[in-house]
Amino acid sequence: MYSDRGSLVPRFLHTADWQMGRSFSRFETEDGAALVEARYAAIEKLAQLAVEQECDAVLVAGDVFDAQAVSDRTIRRVFNATSVFKGPWIMLPGNHDAALAESVWTRARRLDAVPGNIHLALEAGVILLEEQRLAVLTAPLTQRHTYTDLTEDFKDRETPQGFLRIGLAHGSVQGVLPDDVDSTNPIAPDRVDLANLDYLALGDWHGTKEINERTWYSGTPEPERFRNNDAGYALVVTIPEPGAVPEITSHEIARYRWHQWRETLSVPSDLDRLIERMEELPETSVLDIRLDGAITLEGLQRLDHALSLAEARFRSVACDRASLQLEPTEDDIASLHADGYLGDVIEELQMRQGGDSPGPARDALAILAGMLKSRDQGVNQ
Repeated sequence: MYSDRGSLVPRFLHTADWQMGRSFSRFETEDGAALVEARYAAIEKLAQLAVEQECDAVLVAGDVFDAQAVSDRTIRRVFNATSVFKGPWIMLPGNHDAALAESVWTRARRLDAVPGNIHLALEAGVILLEEQRLAVLTAPLTQRHTYTDLTEDFKDRETPQGFLRIGLAHGSVQGVLPDDVDSTNPIAPDRVDLANLDYLALGDWHGTKEINERTWYSGTPEPERFRNNDAGYALVVTIPEPGAVPEITSHEIARYRWHQWRETLSVPSDLDRLIERMEELPETSVLDIRLDGAITLEGLQRLDHALSLAEARFRSVACDRASLQLEPTEDDIASLHADGYLGDVIEELQMRQGGDSPGPARDALAILAGMLKSRDQGVNQ
């Protein structure tokens, strides 16, 4: 890439974990379809970013596809989405799309779906991009799980003098990622030093994460789960010359942002803050809420109204209230004008909320309260 200063400055885009072909069956059909389409839009945005940033290449560090059995249409659409950037792409098989003897990659080739500027790194080796002076050392997964470090022989791979040595791998950096991350597909945390790499582009961890100044996870460009790990970005990497410290810039790609909240409601101000947070979210939000604690009838009506507005604004809203206790105040009960038998029913439902299955009693009380409110509003009109 020729900079504004007129000197040759190698630059490439690092991305990973596209998970194309992933379904979103937990969502309503319309929402799931929109989330799927956002992933294709993310690839197009990556290609456009590579053009705008004058990148020499795009490196995809594994899990382009979510599974081996994706449809032919998905395969074709993925490669079509890259078309804006005409420079070289290098795509590495990950654990979801490992380079098996028969794989999504061999199908793609049979379909003649792979453009000439896309290199499929189906075997371990070095891909030389002569014009860009990049030597990309690849460590493709040839099975879903391995227990040896496939990047170990990077140190023995020779590359031309004056070329940047760039590692491309998919797995878990040992001793750095959270304890609950699988120990399969291990990668040594000091691989860049051991193999004299200028940069190690990694996939598998779905958020943007710096391991050290030369080792990064780019994360997935479009979030697909509720995890606060800085997903939804791509990295543009500039390295002036071999041995120079990389300059890393993060670029937002995601259309949708996923939010998962676990809230306890104890006092009215808790509900106030919850509603305020919902109102502050952008329209491109996927929101999952789980509530516990207690709420009054008046508070429940406010919550229902706020959720109704959110459902109309956001891509998806789910609210689990199974552990939320409905505790009407004296003013709540008085406002229902429920004397006699109805008053006894309300009292019984309040008591049953303290049992082993409070949900049905809470829901029945809420429905009854709503009916009584509607009745009173009708009388007063």
